[in-house]
Amino acid sequence: MPGSVLVEGDAPAMGRQRKYSDELRERAVRHVFETKRPIAHVAADLGIHKEALRLWVRQAEADAGKGEELLSADERAELKRLRQENVELKRANAILKDASVFFAKELDPTRRW
Repeated sequence: MPGSVLVEGDAPAMGRQRKYSDELRERAVRHVFETKRPIAHVAADLGIHKEALRLWVRQAEADAGKGEELLSADERAELKRLRQENVELKRANAILKDASVFFAKELDPTRRW
């Protein structure tokens, strides 16, 4: 909404803009794999921060099944989906618990809860 003010907890309408394009990321990672040059040298040649390139290379290795310590992109997506599902199930369980207490009170008002 134009002119609206974001309060704490509100997210902006658009996501954060990436500093490096996807094309540059792919090209840089491919260059590291093809040339076998150190990440710091490739990063300097392309004007990329070496730690950013190091993370991209590690993620590409994980996606290819070479990096055991990182989750692949598919695994990260599944983990995100499962976490969201877990939150929804916990919310549903809390609602069902509250409803069961409510109806139990209705059926036996003399019992202390």
